[in-house]
Parts: sequence; structure tokens; C-alpha cells
Amino acid sequence: MGSWVRQSVFSLGLVGTILVPRVHAADYTFSVIAKNLSRPTGIVASGDDTLYFTQVPTPGVGGGSNSVAELDLENGRITILHQGEPEPTNITVDREENLYWTCKSAGVILEQNEAGTTTPLLTGLHKPSGIAVDKRGNVYFTEVPTPGVPGGNNGVSVFDGTTKTVLHTGEPEPTDIVVSRHGELYWTCKSAGVILEQTGGVTTVLVSGLNKPTGIALNKNGRKLYFTEVPTPGVPGSAGGKNMVKVLNLQTKEIKVIHAGDPEPTDVTVARNGNVYWTCTSAGVIVEAKLQHRDRDDD
Repeated sequence: MGSWVRQSVFSLGLVGTILVPRVHAADYTFSVIAKNLSRPTGIVASGDDTLYFTQVPTPGVGGGSNSVAELDLENGRITILHQGEPEPTNITVDREENLYWTCKSAGVILEQNEAGTTTPLLTGLHKPSGIAVDKRGNVYFTEVPTPGVPGGNNGVSVFDGTTKTVLHTGEPEPTDIVVSRHGELYWTCKSAGVILEQTGGVTTVLVSGLNKPTGIALNKNGRKLYFTEVPTPGVPGSAGGKNMVKVLNLQTKEIKVIHAGDPEPTDVTVARNGNVYWTCTSAGVIVEAKLQHRDRDDD
């Protein structure tokens, strides 16, 4: 992976609408924990020792080599759990280890139970993208049939096992979504360069002025919001790429850059112990940022 896994860590202090850089000591050490993957895309952590992720080398091609896989962090073993979907995009896991993932081109959400049986959860959707599940098993997801079009047909919805309810519409590109343990929703809007928050049915802009925000995740206590920015997909920092992995402290509103220079940090997740993981689609790897210094917001 070269030198880009050894970047310094910076923080960005929020002063009005201006982001002011400040240098901080490194909070993480970086390593590549899986390589030679086939365009890894979505990723989610379960506990401290398991990652689930998708690979999409042939988007839109059913019966191909796209897959959903498990990575055991204790021994590095990768197990293919499902293969042949045309576009397994983003993935999430509930408390019972049931997996859910969006299949964008097929317009479906699939569920795989702990026994390994995969069934459609929802069909007839319009380019489903981001997905999250809350502690009660409600599945939240985004649909992006008109990416980059404000007021288009894009939306954020929830499925309670019986009924699909639309929670928000009109965003130009609701890309990925996460839900807190208290029910707050956060999602990235890539083309608008913002992260939105919905609390009690009211949607507001949480952060603006971002550069193609894509993946999003929360730590276990919901105080830190992690996200990726991918303005230059496929371009490493050594060639002028500007992609980053960042964290927003929801209490202080401070933003830190965890990592810069990855050629394509598509999706991000946080383990229970605070370690951060992301897929690098074009490089075919998963990167680990191991937390070195914990604070109260990591507990």
C-alpha cells in the first residue's frame, strides 16, 4: 500500500462556517488487513472481531463474481457468504447477526439469517444504496434513482417488517445511512456535500461544505460520526488525490481527519472497541485504523 497508510492525523476546528486546521498527535496506527479483494464496497463491523463486506467487481451483472463476505479479524480468514447478486452495495448487521444488504441495480434488499439462508426482504425499490438497522430490527435505507438531482425521486425510508414508510425525499443523492441507538438518523448526500440528521421526524443539515461524502458510521455510544470523502476516486494521495476518512464529535462538533491519501475509501465502519475500518474499492483492500488513545467519547 505504500506510504499512504502512514499519514499524519489532523483535526479541523469548526469556527462558524470556516474549518480551521490544527495539528494533533496521531490517534491511530494503520495497517492493511485484507488485500487482493475484488472491488470491496460496503462494510460493517460486528463486535470487535468480525467484519462483513461486499465485493462488486461486475456491477449490474447477475450470476457474476459479486459477493458478500466475512472477515475474521482474529485469524484473517475470509469466508464467502453469498455470491451472484448483480450489485451488493452497502451492508448492515443486527443484534442476532442477521445481515442485510442493498442490491442497487436489482432494486432489492436481501436478508441472510445466521444459518446462512438468503431471502429478499424488499423488492421493487429504486436503486437502493445505503442501509442501517436499529436495535428493534427496523431497516432504514436510501434510494437514489436520480443521483445529483435536487427534488428528484431520491428518498430515505424505513421498513418495520411489514410496512415501508418514506421518511424524507428530495435530496439530490442520499448515499449511505446510519442510525443511532436512540433513533437519530444520519446520511451522506454526496453531490450536495452535506451530512443530514433526522431527529423526531425533523431533518436538518448537520455538516456542509464537504467533498463528496460517501460512507458513514457511528461508534458504539453514538457520540462520534465517521465518514469518508471521495472527490477523486481511484487517485492516491501521491498522485494528487484528495480522499479522506474523518470523524465528527457530535458533542463538541470538532472534525478530525483520521486518514488522507487513500485512493478510494468507499465505506467505513467502527468496531465496538473503537477501531475504524474502511474499504478501498480501487486498491482492493480493507484498511484498519487501530485506536491508540481512548477518551470518554470512545466508550
